[in-house]
Amino acid sequence: MNKLFLMLIIVTVFFLSGCLTFHKASYEVNLEGPKNGTVTMTIYDIRSDADTDKQFEEDKNSLFNFILKSDDFLKTMLDEGKNILSRELYLENKKLNGKAAFAFNDIKRVEGIVFDEGFYYLTMEVDDSVISTNGEVISSKDHKRIIWDKNFKTLKFEMLSSSYEDNGYKELAPFYKPE
Repeated sequence: MNKLFLMLIIVTVFFLSGCLTFHKASYEVNLEGPKNGTVTMTIYDIRSDADTDKQFEEDKNSLFNFILKSDDFLKTMLDEGKNILSRELYLENKKLNGKAAFAFNDIKRVEGIVFDEGFYYLTMEVDDSVISTNGEVISSKDHKRIIWDKNFKTLKFEMLSSSYEDNGYKELAPFYKPE
């Protein structure tokens, strides 16, 4: 799984717009059985890479109205096997962050994590950045994999998405108005 694919999955889970991006994402997967449980996902420093004012307005509407408030978003996620339990946006150190929790009945719904022969694993591209995990990271020439033994009841990992080094991103924090 490459960085772009991982980012698209994360965005689909919580942010569903091609122009929304974020600095990093962390996951805490709490297993209730071998393949079901709940996830708490936190997205840090949400921004837009919109090129036009119209795209930026669409991103704000998508995030603040559709994703944060819409029942249609909940239905879309349920159709994908993710029963959204909670969703929120919040400001921290002048950055806009998001948190979502969802229940799942198939571990593959969580970034494609696989359970096979007593191990959970998440496969990604070699250049994907794993910031932290409670699993073991193993790298080969072609892939990187986080592996957890079946005895783990909580799988944790944090991934870098964008470093924002080129300053081509518009901050959304100034536009967030908590209710």
